[in-house]
Amino acid sequence: MARTKEFDPDAALQSALELFWRRGYEATSMSDLVDHLGIGRASIYATFGSKHELYLKALERYDRAGLPPIVRELSQPGPALPAVRALVRRYATEAADEQLRLNGCLVTNTASELAPHDPAAARRVERNWDHLETVLHSALVRAQAQGELPAGRDPLALARMLLVLLQGLRVVGKASADPARVGDAAEQALALLD
Repeated sequence: MARTKEFDPDAALQSALELFWRRGYEATSMSDLVDHLGIGRASIYATFGSKHELYLKALERYDRAGLPPIVRELSQPGPALPAVRALVRRYATEAADEQLRLNGCLVTNTASELAPHDPAAARRVERNWDHLETVLHSALVRAQAQGELPAGRDPLALARMLLVLLQGLRVVGKASADPARVGDAAEQALALLD
């Protein structure tokens, strides 16, 4: 007869996500995961697979939790440009926040730590960025159709610029304690939408 799990896999995955997010993939050992999750190594392997598979599952969970609120924000009826501006300013505020900035963004962290040599991680990063770019592009197309964005502007190019800006805000915010650096960059980028 098979033994029942003595832990909640969903809670364990969330706990692993938090540890990976705080420490990174390479700096988190299996021993760290065993200690942090409070479950045995064999249970981790049986439930999640390797450390790498667990990381990818944690990244997937992070992605599923983070993108839907952005989609909702940018898909609201009415003017679209204020929602785009609010999103950029929120990223800048979070990147400058003393408590939030040190973890950064798990997707951005993965892009710099794993994506250059890990095709599975790179695919997940690209998928996240593709989705965010699509949502931004849709909002900017709507803004242009509603007369909020000048007709001569390229919504796709602007969406790509904003995607790169948002990721850059996370990187710079994580490494710099100067909130003006990210705040000024965000406002200069937003000026391009006028």
